[in-house]
Amino acid sequence: MLRERGLFTVCEEARCPNLHECWGGGTATLMLLGGVCTRGCRFCAVTSGNPRGALDPDEPRKAAEAVALMELSYVVLTSVDRDDLPDQGAGQFAAAVGAVKAASPATLVETLIPDFRADRACLETLVAGGPDVVSHNLETVERLTPSVRDPRAGYRQSLDVLRLLREIRPALPTKSSLMLGLGEREDEVLAAMDDLRAVGVQFLTLGQYLRPTPKHLPVLEFVPPDRFEDYRVAGEERGFRYVASGPLVRSSYRAGEFYIAAAVGRGETP
Repeated sequence: MLRERGLFTVCEEARCPNLHECWGGGTATLMLLGGVCTRGCRFCAVTSGNPRGALDPDEPRKAAEAVALMELSYVVLTSVDRDDLPDQGAGQFAAAVGAVKAASPATLVETLIPDFRADRACLETLVAGGPDVVSHNLETVERLTPSVRDPRAGYRQSLDVLRLLREIRPALPTKSSLMLGLGEREDEVLAAMDDLRAVGVQFLTLGQYLRPTPKHLPVLEFVPPDRFEDYRVAGEERGFRYVASGPLVRSSYRAGEFYIAAAVGRGETP
């Protein structure tokens, strides 16, 4: 169904190890705005380059049709970065959320967004589309950000995105994610948690970085499961509503989405 509609999933493009579990359980992550990213983060397997303004105006309808046919209970809409577009793709996000909601009213929609360079107008456009949850990933600790992420990204810029989302719509649940195993120290991970809580993030995922190809950053440590459990406890002690922490946890993580769906349905997210 995805191939017939020319749609992409981050599950495939980023070579996620959990693809079969999620697709078999009624969740999926669709990637909007094409398959070419204008940035080149050193951990990411998605193709980078210059899309030259190319955009499929029918993509929101196709995404909504695929969600309806797959009968997804929870869908994550994410995208490549599109610095080449005037609104960086925010309008396409909003249109896709609206189309999915119209075609599948019972489906919860999470948007996992790029940073939009912390442009408030872009974020307002996105929020106006009506997502149930908005995610933006911090990815790594502050010290490692310049060596891990594209130079146009930034640790403080990502925190600004999450802060602005809560300013624009305080009742909108927000979520973020950290990769571990890139050389971060424990105190830096805890500091990143504190920074995320300071901007109101409620849901957090932590997972093991896995090198997608030899061209990408090497894994410096395979974090043991007991340390992931320690981070889960530390996150909950800091007030996160839910923390998914484990080697195969990813920002779009099925167990976490089930919890978020239940919390949103009960109106428990402030």
